[in-house]
Amino acid sequence: MRIAVTGKSGQVVTSLIDRAGMGIEIIALGRPELDLGDPGSVGPAIAAARPDVVVSAAAYTAVDRAESEEEVAFAINGAGAGAVSAAARALGVPVIHISTDYVFDGTKPEPYVESDPVAPLGAYGRSKLAGERAVIAAAPDAVILRTAWVYSPFGANFVKTMLRLAQTRDELGVVADQIGNPTSARDIADAVLAIAFQLYNAPETAPRGIFHMTGTGEGSWADLAEVVFAASAALGGPSAQVRRITTADYPTPAARPANSRLCCDRLAGAYGLRPRPWREAVKPVVARLVKEEAGSVKQKAWAVEQKAGSNEQKAGAVKQKETVA
Repeated sequence: MRIAVTGKSGQVVTSLIDRAGMGIEIIALGRPELDLGDPGSVGPAIAAARPDVVVSAAAYTAVDRAESEEEVAFAINGAGAGAVSAAARALGVPVIHISTDYVFDGTKPEPYVESDPVAPLGAYGRSKLAGERAVIAAAPDAVILRTAWVYSPFGANFVKTMLRLAQTRDELGVVADQIGNPTSARDIADAVLAIAFQLYNAPETAPRGIFHMTGTGEGSWADLAEVVFAASAALGGPSAQVRRITTADYPTPAARPANSRLCCDRLAGAYGLRPRPWREAVKPVVARLVKEEAGSVKQKAWAVEQKAGSNEQKAGAVKQKETVA
């Protein structure tokens, strides 16, 4: 099975490459051959990949910057996503589109289900909702996976940011009044692969439509930070004290949903998929990052030693030359 994925370095595409087993080929498509800001480039790039399934994973994800770059966000997340879906439809292959919890306003007291009214708070959420609608308009039989609070060893994400900041700070203020479902990109990749397998092998019976897919369990950003630091400290990695703050204490250009919890029962019923509890899923990610950082530190130390040795050698050569002179 050949799976064409939009994006070359995002968390989902990198995790797909990391998780794909025997018999599955992941073709990562991105600039310059595929540019979501240039819809005309999308069809030819996807056709050239000769995919069996298309995964629309690339997106404009700068939530705060989208407030001042709404046109760009809509071009990529809206029209760009629609172009990917149209290209898949033209080839007669299924498409899986990755969306977000930001399509909701976060005012519901319970976890959101797929049929709840959408009401994005900001430009990013509006652009992703436009993408959902463009995807369905181009391919009514598409699969849309809404996810949230994605982390992994790859790209830029909250877990990596916390570990980086903890290297130089003893205490970090982290928002505690926004609740969601932290989600491992590995679990998203596994879900995408499982769904793609059914779409490819049983296209007549594979369920279609919108599904929610997040890590199991809920927590705040502060909860996630505390779990990350506990896991890191146990491995000798960076850690910091978490000071719980409110959203008002940390103003941002874009408003965030206070409740980002998504109910994933529909996905479980349709595909039998239940992602891991996030408190367990985050630990191997932290372990990998701590190990990689330790390896990087050792490599830097070795480079410094080599440079020092080289300098000593040069100094010795100069001294020897002076003696001979």
